[in-house]
Amino acid sequence: MLEEVYKWIQNIAVYLVVVTAMLHAVPGKDYERYIRFFSGLVLIVLIFMPVLSVFGMKETFGAIYSNQVYEKERKELEEAGNSYEEMLKNYIEENKEEEHTGTKKADTDAGKESIKDGFEKGSRVY
Repeated sequence: MLEEVYKWIQNIAVYLVVVTAMLHAVPGKDYERYIRFFSGLVLIVLIFMPVLSVFGMKETFGAIYSNQVYEKERKELEEAGNSYEEMLKNYIEENKEEEHTGTKKADTDAGKESIKDGFEKGSRVY
């Protein structure tokens, strides 16, 4: 029991040293309040870990957190897959149009610019 309390206090002390070093390493004071807020939340979790493990809630909170992280990652992967599929469809459609017309989009844009330049200069383009 005493060993667990010692390890708990040691974890909190190491965490506070790391947070203090991080606060001194941040170049601007703009982010200091955000770092303090986040580190305060983590400190609260560190302090309540022994209480949670006594009541058996540590595993419950771990499962809830794991489930939320899994859901977030799953949604991000679905969104990335959907955007990739859409990008691939657009690429295929552009290539079909290029094959159908026989020219590339860049070629037609360049041709339009040269014709436009010719009219602006007053020359005739046949």
